Amino acid sequence: MTGGGLRIDKWLWHARFFKSRTLAGKACTAGGFRLNGTPTGKAHALVKPGDVLTFPLGPHIRVIRVVALGTRRGPAPEAQGLYKDLDPPRAKPPNPGSPALRAAGTGRPTKKERRAIERLRSGSEQET
Repeated sequence: MTGGGLRIDKWLWHARFFKSRTLAGKACTAGGFRLNGTPTGKAHALVKPGDVLTFPLGPHIRVIRVVALGTRRGPAPEAQGLYKDLDPPRAKPPNPGSPALRAAGTGRPTKKERRAIERLRSGSEQET
């Protein structure tokens, strides 16, 4: 730790944004990272408390303020104390066609309903 800062990849690993430091480093060099609004593509860039990190993580863009540097990769509650989430990811809107969100009785048609549907279809085919 030189200059009062910590490498981005190491900090991201301490804060549990990535499972390994290698994955954090690869994400940093892949691009899309901004440190205080300035694009950075280097895993060895130093972060210090008060810095704002913006980076893609899965389908979300994370905006994080560094609160503390941390000395180890500790448990999740300790890791969450290292940052403040300025723009938490929003929950995805539910899929209206999802079977879990269907009203009762709107699932597969019963045998009686299927026969009625077939009668309607065959009746419309005869008319044309």
